[in-house]
Amino acid sequence: MPTFKPFRGIRPNEDFVDIFPTHPLDNFSQEVINEKAQTDSSYIQMIKPYVVSKSKDINRNLRKIRTNFEELLDDKKLVQDSSSYYLYEQFLPNKSTYRGLLGLVSVDDFRNGKIKKHESTLTHKKEKLAFYLDKVNLQAEPVLLTYIANPKVELLMNHEEKNIPILNYLDDTGTRHKIWRIDNRLKMQQFKEVLEQIDSFYIADGHHRIGSAALNADNQKEKNKKHTGTEHYNFVFSFLVSNQSIKIHDYNRLISDLNGLSEEEFLNRIGENFLVHEKGTSPYYPSQKFHISMYLGGKFYSLHVKHDLRKQQSDMNDLDHFLLEEFIFKDILSINDPKTTERITYLKGCSSVDGINKIKEEVDSGAYKVGFGIYPVSFNDLRKVSDQNIKMPPKCTYIEPKLVTALIMYDMKQ
Repeated sequence: MPTFKPFRGIRPNEDFVDIFPTHPLDNFSQEVINEKAQTDSSYIQMIKPYVVSKSKDINRNLRKIRTNFEELLDDKKLVQDSSSYYLYEQFLPNKSTYRGLLGLVSVDDFRNGKIKKHESTLTHKKEKLAFYLDKVNLQAEPVLLTYIANPKVELLMNHEEKNIPILNYLDDTGTRHKIWRIDNRLKMQQFKEVLEQIDSFYIADGHHRIGSAALNADNQKEKNKKHTGTEHYNFVFSFLVSNQSIKIHDYNRLISDLNGLSEEEFLNRIGENFLVHEKGTSPYYPSQKFHISMYLGGKFYSLHVKHDLRKQQSDMNDLDHFLLEEFIFKDILSINDPKTTERITYLKGCSSVDGINKIKEEVDSGAYKVGFGIYPVSFNDLRKVSDQNIKMPPKCTYIEPKLVTALIMYDMKQ
């Protein structure tokens, strides 16, 4: 079973909690980041030397972030708890709720397969993040991990929710975030014992973050002749939620051209591996796996994967994303490397026809020739490809909960 251990969390004090946390940086344009770095007192202000600095001295910029962080601690704007687990729950405006536990997982468990991944990562991105960790020694956004629901864990969380949370924060999207600190030794032991019954964790979001943490740990190990494996750099800040407390949305595709084919020729080629049904102008949202929505030339089509193709792929990667990539993108459109091509644009869905309507809008604008709506990946399929060490194509899952940055942080220096 993988390790999941308590830690000494860093969090904004009561007066600072409404202004310090922020949404992840990739939610913002550089223009917005520049504005926030000048006008507010959030986490972005703390990392300003890195995100907006004109200086090319990266080492100096990163050291300044660490200095800013330590000054906030000295000023008591940030406080550090004793060793604890944290129960974290989100309440969204649409009435959805997500809850789980904040703690630390081991990079060794990631390496030996107890923490399983479903996406490949980009080396240069991991190296950049590992360099950041080496200089700043602070993890501000947890990796999202999931597992097969365990009723004993749910029961312990139910009991903990009866207490008063230490943080109660409403963000600018209307989502309320509540955090309870679990520092009682008996309670921590109870959580530890039930979590030890879980065989594997699955990465839902944060493949690059956990990969960079593992790379940083390797680099630190080389420099530390007294390395034991218990050092703070060997652990990764994580949010652990059951498969019953995540939502996997669709991630759709837009294509800029038809590889020189006419619409009729394109449809005929698709018909070699898919049953094609014209749906007219009414938006078509795929109702199940092996059903794909396509918008082309002002009309919607349903593409049903032919039975022979399903049977052929049954023991391998039979995700709709993979079938679309192999038998349409590669075979028909000659897009051989989706990771590098500029002909594909990825569009986040929302598990409803609204995401399909966005495809229509983009294609009707003239920027794209065709769009594909894909039924959301199930947890069972995510688990299957992870267990078999199969890598999904890029951008297959858009998973909630989405976390805020710097609500709780992990100081790797302690």
